[in-house]
Amino acid sequence: MRLFSMYGWVRGQQLAAARGRSFMNKPWAAGVVLLGCVVVAMLLANLPWTAGYYHHFLETELLATIASPDGGINWLFPAGMTVEKLINDGLMVIFFFTVGLEIKREIVCGELSSVRKAMLPVMAAAGGMAVPALIFAIFNHGTAAINGWGIPTATDIAFAIGILSILGDRVPISLKVFLTALAIADDLGAILVIALFYGGQVKLGLLAIACVILAGIYFIKRAGEKRMMFYLVPAIVVWALFYYSGVHSTISGVVMAMFIPMEPRFSREYYVRKSRLLTDALTQSMASQAPGDFPDEGQRRMLQRLSAVSAGSAGMSYRLEHALAPYVSFVIMPIFALANAGVHIPNAEYFNIFHVSPESGAIGLGIFFGLLLGKPVGIFCASRLAVMCKMGEMPSKSTWPMLFAVACLGGIGFTMSIFVDSLAFNDPDLIARGKIAILMGSAAAAVLGVVLISLLAKARGAEK
Repeated sequence: MRLFSMYGWVRGQQLAAARGRSFMNKPWAAGVVLLGCVVVAMLLANLPWTAGYYHHFLETELLATIASPDGGINWLFPAGMTVEKLINDGLMVIFFFTVGLEIKREIVCGELSSVRKAMLPVMAAAGGMAVPALIFAIFNHGTAAINGWGIPTATDIAFAIGILSILGDRVPISLKVFLTALAIADDLGAILVIALFYGGQVKLGLLAIACVILAGIYFIKRAGEKRMMFYLVPAIVVWALFYYSGVHSTISGVVMAMFIPMEPRFSREYYVRKSRLLTDALTQSMASQAPGDFPDEGQRRMLQRLSAVSAGSAGMSYRLEHALAPYVSFVIMPIFALANAGVHIPNAEYFNIFHVSPESGAIGLGIFFGLLLGKPVGIFCASRLAVMCKMGEMPSKSTWPMLFAVACLGGIGFTMSIFVDSLAFNDPDLIARGKIAILMGSAAAAVLGVVLISLLAKARGAEK
């Protein structure tokens, strides 16, 4: 009886794991998990019996130490490293590293690989950053909130692509590709904004050491080295140097991604020859073997070697991007949302985006209308200009109204916007008002985009 119950438990675990993998493979799954974490964070930050513990935990300073025999202590964490700071300056490096790998892939062999293909999404991304920044500056010129101009310039690719996937064939494939390429170009723009405008006081000596290490990595790459340890070990040192130099440490993730080789370790000829030899050896060893004896020790070694040859025949950049993607989508970004979306709301007045004061300016108006109106208007006008000047091509089987509707989804800022909000201000009140405006503006942009796309798809269906 116990054996049957154990079998049932194992079978149940296997089915649960299969359902979990099936859910994670859905293009909208990351957005759903992220949204759930936002709700949980808001509850933790505002329920009377959890709010204190929530904020206390995030503000806890990490003091992991090793005591030496003479009684001295070596600090393993930098001074002032809290749980929240570890998430934003540590875990988010992996997020930015993955974004960097995506940007590099698109530039080398994707939608940004030629001037003709890249011009439309790049110009659209530039317009989608400039107009929201201008709207924010108009509302907040001369106030303490003006430093937050970069907040409404970002697009959250997980939410935007997730919504497009839910809408299915109501949106032409070409526009889905356009929005993906735009979001990646937008990420590159946001990274430049963070690096240039939201870093601290730069310590040139430490930055110079980081550049020397990066130069060494470059020459290692040029020499043809394709083993992972030669890139990931120096990456930790580069992160530490960026952290102490005043350039935001997450930028080190993007910089390191640019040095990861895309070329495979093994050539096509080597893969074909080696895989054939291993497959033939496996076939021969199985010829006189009972089915239940597979694999034996020798066969396991051959299978492991075949797996290693297959992995080495794909570029390191590709392997890392696909290996890290599920962890970024379902671990790092949800943790970031849990740590940063939990805004304490002392009263309903915080939801008033029309609130204006000399201290906080009109931060709510600037972010809300920057995301809701600035992003789609900027994306649409820049795209129209690119097509009119013959610098880019209109996505196939799409119309200008549908492009504007898809551009509305570009107003979903969330992850990158919240990240910039935490860098732009020191005043907790400004940070809180900014986050609430981001959530409201992103939600409004998502609803507007879905409604417009649905109406246009319905009108198109009626015409047919």
